[in-house]
Amino acid sequence: MQLSTEIEFKVDFNDCDPMRIVWHGNYINYFERARCALLDKIGYNYIDMENSGYSFPVTEVKAKYMKSLRFGDICRAKATLVEYENMIKIEFELYNAKTGELTTKGIVNQMCVEMATGKTQFFCPKCFTEKVEHFISKGGFD
Repeated sequence: MQLSTEIEFKVDFNDCDPMRIVWHGNYINYFERARCALLDKIGYNYIDMENSGYSFPVTEVKAKYMKSLRFGDICRAKATLVEYENMIKIEFELYNAKTGELTTKGIVNQMCVEMATGKTQFFCPKCFTEKVEHFISKGGFD
Protein backbone atom coordinates (compact mmCIF):
# COMPACT_ATOMS: atom_id res chain seq x y z
CA MET A 1 0.00 0.00 0.00
CA GLN A 2 1.34 3.40 -0.97
CA LEU A 3 -0.01 6.73 0.20
CA SER A 4 -0.84 9.33 -2.47
CA THR A 5 -2.41 12.73 -2.75
CA GLU A 6 -3.22 15.06 -5.62
CA ILE A 7 -3.47 18.83 -5.88
CA GLU A 8 -4.41 21.16 -8.72
CA PHE A 9 -3.23 24.68 -9.44
CA LYS A 10 -3.08 27.11 -12.33
CA VAL A 11 0.27 27.65 -14.06
CA ASP A 12 1.28 31.24 -13.34
CA PHE A 13 2.86 33.62 -15.84
CA ASN A 14 5.97 33.99 -13.67
CA ASP A 15 6.60 30.21 -13.93
CA CYS A 16 7.07 30.47 -17.70
CA ASP A 17 9.79 31.38 -20.16
CA PRO A 18 9.23 33.98 -22.91
CA MET A 19 7.37 31.35 -24.99
CA ARG A 20 4.82 30.89 -22.15
CA ILE A 21 6.12 27.36 -21.49
CA VAL A 22 6.90 26.37 -17.89
CA TRP A 23 10.63 26.77 -17.31
CA HIS A 24 12.13 23.33 -16.59
CA GLY A 25 13.27 24.18 -13.04
CA ASN A 26 9.75 25.09 -11.97
CA TYR A 27 8.57 21.51 -12.37
CA ILE A 28 10.68 20.75 -9.27
CA ASN A 29 8.72 23.50 -7.47
CA TYR A 30 5.54 21.72 -8.55
CA PHE A 31 6.90 18.51 -7.03
CA GLU A 32 7.45 20.46 -3.80
CA ARG A 33 3.84 21.69 -3.73
CA ALA A 34 2.60 18.11 -4.02
CA ARG A 35 5.15 16.83 -1.48
CA CYS A 36 4.00 19.43 1.07
CA ALA A 37 0.37 18.39 0.53
CA LEU A 38 1.30 14.72 1.06
CA LEU A 39 3.31 15.43 4.22
CA ASP A 40 0.45 17.57 5.57
CA LYS A 41 -1.96 14.66 5.07
CA ILE A 42 0.42 12.30 6.86
CA GLY A 43 0.70 14.82 9.71
CA TYR A 44 4.48 15.22 9.45
CA ASN A 45 5.20 18.41 7.53
CA TYR A 46 8.44 20.38 7.65
CA ILE A 47 7.48 22.14 10.90
CA ASP A 48 6.63 18.77 12.49
CA MET A 49 10.00 17.41 11.31
CA GLU A 50 11.84 20.30 12.93
CA ASN A 51 9.80 19.99 16.14
CA SER A 52 10.71 16.29 16.31
CA GLY A 53 14.42 17.10 15.99
CA TYR A 54 14.95 15.94 12.41
CA SER A 55 15.44 17.47 9.02
CA PHE A 56 15.12 15.72 5.69
CA PRO A 57 17.41 17.32 3.10
CA VAL A 58 16.90 16.35 -0.52
CA THR A 59 19.66 14.00 -1.70
CA GLU A 60 18.44 13.20 -5.21
CA VAL A 61 15.99 14.61 -7.74
CA LYS A 62 15.10 13.04 -11.07
CA ALA A 63 12.66 14.44 -13.60
CA LYS A 64 11.49 13.13 -16.96
CA TYR A 65 9.82 15.76 -19.13
CA MET A 66 7.38 14.40 -21.71
CA LYS A 67 5.15 17.34 -22.58
CA SER A 68 5.20 20.98 -21.61
CA LEU A 69 2.79 22.78 -19.37
CA ARG A 70 1.97 26.31 -20.50
CA PHE A 71 0.76 29.54 -18.97
CA GLY A 72 -2.87 29.18 -17.91
CA ASP A 73 -2.90 25.37 -17.86
CA ILE A 74 -4.23 23.64 -14.78
CA CYS A 75 -1.60 21.27 -13.39
CA ARG A 76 -2.70 18.19 -11.49
CA ALA A 77 0.22 17.06 -9.35
CA LYS A 78 0.24 13.61 -7.75
CA ALA A 79 2.70 12.65 -5.01
CA THR A 80 3.11 9.03 -3.89
CA LEU A 81 5.17 7.93 -0.90
CA VAL A 82 7.13 4.86 -2.02
CA GLU A 83 9.68 4.55 0.84
CA TYR A 84 9.41 5.72 4.43
CA GLU A 85 11.50 3.41 6.61
CA ASN A 86 15.07 4.27 5.60
CA MET A 87 14.43 7.57 3.80
CA ILE A 88 11.56 9.53 2.36
CA LYS A 89 11.18 8.68 -1.32
CA ILE A 90 8.31 10.25 -3.21
CA GLU A 91 7.32 9.69 -6.84
CA PHE A 92 5.61 12.48 -8.73
CA GLU A 93 3.37 12.71 -11.76
CA LEU A 94 2.30 16.03 -13.25
CA TYR A 95 -0.66 16.16 -15.62
CA ASN A 96 -2.40 18.73 -17.75
CA ALA A 97 -5.73 18.57 -15.89
CA LYS A 98 -7.76 19.62 -18.95
CA THR A 99 -6.35 17.04 -21.38
CA GLY A 100 -5.36 14.38 -18.84
CA GLU A 101 -1.93 14.11 -20.47
CA LEU A 102 1.01 13.10 -18.30
CA THR A 103 3.59 15.87 -18.71
CA THR A 104 6.30 15.08 -16.19
CA LYS A 105 7.38 12.22 -13.94
CA GLY A 106 9.91 12.43 -11.16
CA ILE A 107 11.29 11.11 -7.93
CA VAL A 108 12.81 12.83 -4.92
CA ASN A 109 14.85 11.18 -2.15
CA GLN A 110 15.29 12.76 1.27
CA MET A 111 17.58 11.43 4.00
CA CYS A 112 16.93 11.87 7.69
CA VAL A 113 19.39 14.03 9.65
CA GLU A 114 19.34 14.46 13.41
CA MET A 115 19.38 18.21 13.84
CA ALA A 116 21.19 18.26 17.22
CA THR A 117 24.21 16.33 15.90
CA GLY A 118 24.02 16.85 12.13
CA LYS A 119 24.40 13.10 11.70
CA THR A 120 22.68 11.22 8.91
CA GLN A 121 20.24 8.63 10.16
CA PHE A 122 19.75 5.48 8.13
CA PHE A 123 16.19 5.12 9.31
CA CYS A 124 13.24 7.44 9.67
CA PRO A 125 12.07 8.30 13.19
CA LYS A 126 9.20 6.41 14.75
CA CYS A 127 7.15 9.60 15.04
CA PHE A 128 7.00 9.57 11.22
CA THR A 129 6.86 5.85 10.43
CA GLU A 130 4.04 5.27 12.92
CA LYS A 131 1.92 7.96 11.21
CA VAL A 132 2.54 6.40 7.80
CA GLU A 133 1.74 2.90 9.08
CA HIS A 134 -1.48 4.19 10.66
CA PHE A 135 -2.75 5.39 7.28
CA ILE A 136 -1.53 2.26 5.50
CA SER A 137 -3.43 0.09 8.01
CA LYS A 138 -6.57 2.14 7.28
CA GLY A 139 -6.11 1.66 3.53
CA GLY A 140 -5.19 5.30 2.84
CA PHE A 141 -6.24 8.77 3.86
CA ASP A 142 -9.99 8.51 3.36
